[in-house]
Amino acid sequence: MKVLDIHSHFLPAKWDDFGARFGTPDWPWMRQLGDGKAMLMIGDTDFRPVYSACWDPDVRLAEMDRDGVDQQIISATPILFAYERPAAQALYCAQVFNDIALDICANTCNRLHTLAQVPLQDIDFSCKEVSRAKNSGHVGVQIGNHVGPKNMEGEGLVAFLQHCAEEDMPVFVHPWDMVGGERTSKYMMGWTVSMPAETQLSIVSMILGGVFDRVSPKLKICFAHGGGSFVFLLGRLENAWLHRDIARGQSKHPPSHYLNRFYLDSAVFDDGALRLLVEKMGEDRVMFGTDYPFPLGEQEMGKLVSESRQISQTAKEKILAGNAAKFFGIKI
Repeated sequence: MKVLDIHSHFLPAKWDDFGARFGTPDWPWMRQLGDGKAMLMIGDTDFRPVYSACWDPDVRLAEMDRDGVDQQIISATPILFAYERPAAQALYCAQVFNDIALDICANTCNRLHTLAQVPLQDIDFSCKEVSRAKNSGHVGVQIGNHVGPKNMEGEGLVAFLQHCAEEDMPVFVHPWDMVGGERTSKYMMGWTVSMPAETQLSIVSMILGGVFDRVSPKLKICFAHGGGSFVFLLGRLENAWLHRDIARGQSKHPPSHYLNRFYLDSAVFDDGALRLLVEKMGEDRVMFGTDYPFPLGEQEMGKLVSESRQISQTAKEKILAGNAAKFFGIKI
């Protein structure tokens, strides 16, 4: 079976000193440790240990070969989004990282592809950069699931999504800046509890905010991490919509009506969860994603789907590559 991983991340080995350029503190940067290891920093604070697969395509390709992954789509680690910065600075960052991503993917015999990032706090900048990215060779765009307190239903974001639909630029939504604060600060609960909650929040805000009723059905949009808790709690959401007027928001139809408007990746790490995902979304609406090369990603890429005993062979082939090839327009 062909295997195309839509959800993996990159970090450059180094990049501009944004703190020096813009005169403001606490920008991300890479502290190299030697032997292919590094520490991703936020100002003077350690954020995450990483290794050379983030920036070295040869290391990445070797590990893809090890696990039988034919192609992979890379996207920026969300800490690089810079949504909290002035828009012009975030645009500069997006252009820097978008160009670096293309350099990483060059000379890999079309095995690596990339998603762009945009300064989502400014919709005009974002539309211009996504158009530039498409013309430069990016196969889609990755966005965070909110900007400050604004969720996915804001008019500006709707305009951006409509632009992506018109440009035929697929959108991958990845959570960042998670809810929870001090209550989820221990034991990586920000990643294991808040991150899935953020993903569910982004889908629900689009449905109840009437976004799918306003945006062209041509929009291709996928949410990370299996949609978080969305599929498991869909019944609760549907029940609330049917029995409480205030739970309907601006949506014209019950939540289940919109399941054919978006995709989810397969990064759920459990065969039963994968079965539920396919059962609720349909085998045409799930795409293989690993969250490589981070410790919370799938450690043996493709094993969950390929060895599942609860989904059909046809479903496996669609999830592992077929659906993504159509979604992103990639030849497999």
